[in-house]
Amino acid sequence: MPGTGVGAAYHHRRETPMAERGDESLVHTLKKVAAVLKQEEIPFALGGSFAVYAHGGHSSEHDVDFLIREVDVERALEALVAAGFTAERPPEDWLVKVFDDGRMVDLIHRPIETPVTEETFADTMVRPVDAIHMPVLSATQLMVHKLLSFSQHYCDFARGLPLARSLREQIDWERVRKETQHSPYAEAFLVLLDRLDVVPYSGTPQREGTP
Repeated sequence: MPGTGVGAAYHHRRETPMAERGDESLVHTLKKVAAVLKQEEIPFALGGSFAVYAHGGHSSEHDVDFLIREVDVERALEALVAAGFTAERPPEDWLVKVFDDGRMVDLIHRPIETPVTEETFADTMVRPVDAIHMPVLSATQLMVHKLLSFSQHYCDFARGLPLARSLREQIDWERVRKETQHSPYAEAFLVLLDRLDVVPYSGTPQREGTP
């Protein structure tokens, strides 16, 4: 659990995130996938927008992402198909998809070109998602993944701002800077956060009047 101040903020917000989504059917699908993975003892972590909500934050996206190891992909698909899901193998080689009455869930084994490993699962914490507890990617890892998704083909900073603003107290910003320092798009986003007074950026010269 975070420290006292952050924990208080988390407890204050965590009762509302799912209601803000207004999508109970998608939550139900998420819970079904988690139940199958748990039953089959397949290690996983919740990512994407629902992970943000599980930490008490906000997201402008509408997705259900689970991270699993590549070695577990086939077993996960078999178990989910047996449970009534429809499987799809898209051209992208870093994920597979399952559908529950049209509701899509991504099973990602190589986010941001980095394979899911035991270290990935170590960077999680158990959070309640609509009364069911499951491992959720840390707020720091969620921010790293978001920043490294920005590229010359996709660079919508508006999708990262709600996450940064709502979870900023839970994010290790020094680690974020270190793990994204090779990306000019990530650097630009961090400078933007500084200019918006969301979180200071150490690479930006101190502005007049700034404490």
